[in-house]
Amino acid sequence: MEILLLTALVGIVGMGLGGLISALLGTVSPRAMSWLLSFAGGVMISVVSFKMIPASIALAGVTTAVIGLALGVAAVAVLSHLLDKIAKKGGEEVHICHTRVCHEHKRVERPTLVRSGIIMLVALSLHKLPEGIAIGAAGTYDIRMGIVLAVAAALHCIPEGMAIGAPLIGGGMSKQKAVALTALGGTPTIIGGIIGMLIGGISDTALALALCGASGTMLYVVFGEVLPQSSQITKSRLTTFAAILGILVGLLMTFALADYSVCALGHQGCTLPHNYLPQRGS
Repeated sequence: MEILLLTALVGIVGMGLGGLISALLGTVSPRAMSWLLSFAGGVMISVVSFKMIPASIALAGVTTAVIGLALGVAAVAVLSHLLDKIAKKGGEEVHICHTRVCHEHKRVERPTLVRSGIIMLVALSLHKLPEGIAIGAAGTYDIRMGIVLAVAAALHCIPEGMAIGAPLIGGGMSKQKAVALTALGGTPTIIGGIIGMLIGGISDTALALALCGASGTMLYVVFGEVLPQSSQITKSRLTTFAAILGILVGLLMTFALADYSVCALGHQGCTLPHNYLPQRGS
C-alpha cells in the first residue's frame, strides 16, 4: 500500500502540481526549469548508482545486474523511438517541449497548442511507466529506497506537468480541466509500481533484474533526455552545478536512510561496505 501511495504521489500529484504552476504563474523562468531538471537528474543518478545497482549486485551478482541494466536501457530506447514517431506524425518535437512550447506558445495558434499539449500528455505519460516500475521494485526491496527514488521522480514530474499544462491552457482549455488532465497523465506511474512490485516479489533474482532494469531506464532518461533538455534551455554551465548538487543531495539521502549492515542480507562473499544496504523489506 505504501508503494502504491508513493507512485500516486509521484505521478498524479507531481504532474498535477506542474500543471497547477502553469495555471497560476503562466510561463515559468527557463532558467528555473533547467535548474530543477538538472537537480532532479542528479538525484536520480545518485539513487541509481549508490543504492539500486549495489542492491541488485548484493541480491544476484554482477552478471545479473549488467543484464538488467542492458534490458532496461533497450526497453526505454525502443519506447522513446516509438514516441518520437508519434510526435513526428503530430508535427511536434516532444523531447524539446520544455523550451519550445512553454516559452514560445504565444506565437502558436490555439488549436496547435491544444494538439501539442495532448501529444505531450500521451508521450510523457508513457514515460511514467518505467518510473513507476523503478519505485515499485525499489520499494519492494526497501521502502526507504522507494521514498528516495520517489522524491527524485517527483522533482522530474513537475516540469513535465508544466510543459503539458502550458499549451493546453494557452490553447483555450479551462485551467481546471488542464490541471486535471495533466494530473491524470501521471496514472501510468501507479501501473508501473504494481508491475515492479509483482516482478520484485517473485525471487531475489527477479528483484535484482527489476532493480537494475529500472536503473537502466532511469539512466537512459537522465542522460538521454533530462540533462540534454536542461542544458538546451539555458546553455549555461550552472546546470552542471545543479546536477552535481542533486547527486550530492541524493547521496546524503541514500546513506541517511541506509542504517542496516549489508551482512544482514545473508549473502556470502559480499564485498560491499559496512552499513551500505538495508535488509530487504525492512
